[in-house]
Amino acid sequence: MKPTIRDVAKHAGVSISTVSRVMNAPETVVEDKRSRVLEAIGALQYQPNGFARGLIYKKSDTLGVMIPDIENPYYAGLIRGMQDAAVRLNHSLMICNTDRDHDRLLSYIHSFYEKQVDGIIFASDAMHEDYYEEMLRHRLPFVLASTNAPQFDIPSVDIDDEQAACDAVRHLIENGHKAIGMISFPLGDTISGYPRFDGFQRALREHGQQAYETCVEFAAHRFEDAYAAAVRLLAAHPELTAIFAASDEFAMGAISCVRDSGRSVPEDVSVVGFDNIRMAHMFIPKLTTVAQPVYEIGYRAVCKLHELAMTGEVKELREKLPHKLIIRESTRTL
Repeated sequence: MKPTIRDVAKHAGVSISTVSRVMNAPETVVEDKRSRVLEAIGALQYQPNGFARGLIYKKSDTLGVMIPDIENPYYAGLIRGMQDAAVRLNHSLMICNTDRDHDRLLSYIHSFYEKQVDGIIFASDAMHEDYYEEMLRHRLPFVLASTNAPQFDIPSVDIDDEQAACDAVRHLIENGHKAIGMISFPLGDTISGYPRFDGFQRALREHGQQAYETCVEFAAHRFEDAYAAAVRLLAAHPELTAIFAASDEFAMGAISCVRDSGRSVPEDVSVVGFDNIRMAHMFIPKLTTVAQPVYEIGYRAVCKLHELAMTGEVKELREKLPHKLIIRESTRTL
């Protein structure tokens, strides 16, 4: 049977609370007792279990992660990066799916607090004021991954969504497309909604194609929503030769819609996505898309949270990682 803290206390001739103080704050214990406890720990080869260490050190080596949609393939790469960083830094992850449900998200924050997580990573969603206040109330360090909150001083790791969207639409324009539409996230629901929409409009304005600034249909977050949005978009603007989609899943929905309408991609309509999820190069046609460094965002978020939890601050508050346009088969030059 493994020795317990009670065994250590009995062997050293001290109380259990003295053993705890030796492990937690040794400077508060007189040298004689401290020496006896340390000798007992060595003699018995005592090692506190993870739960006990959490109680003693007020530290669980566990990080809470909140993501909005665990079925979305984008989060596979993000979580993989988080997991690899967590292993390197001796943390474990507790992952919760919020479904963008306000009450569920607040309950997860409270649950993380009760389970004594060392900090929270809030991924790819808008940071509302009540979320922010709840985490402050529980005094939990937290970091944003693949999102940002310029109104708050919260450490974050993401990309420049507006510039990335502008680069994607500029690619279409430079390849001769003049009638370009967009399938966008709802502007108020996600942190990347407005920036990617703004990037789309900025590229059109810079090239004198303002007539198509409002050629936009909005979809929730899934393939089926994007398919329906593409139906509406092409019905309203049958002259379109290109579509910029706010995510790769949206792009795949748009491509399926174009095909089902009897047209081809990219021969009739070019499509650009956003994210470069794993399926992007497996889909037919292979998807032209903006590559986010998804793995690196997840990895850096854990490193940043570790830094914050250990030191109380981070060297770089808002970290922007580079994006890259990957040109594949779903776009062509007119």
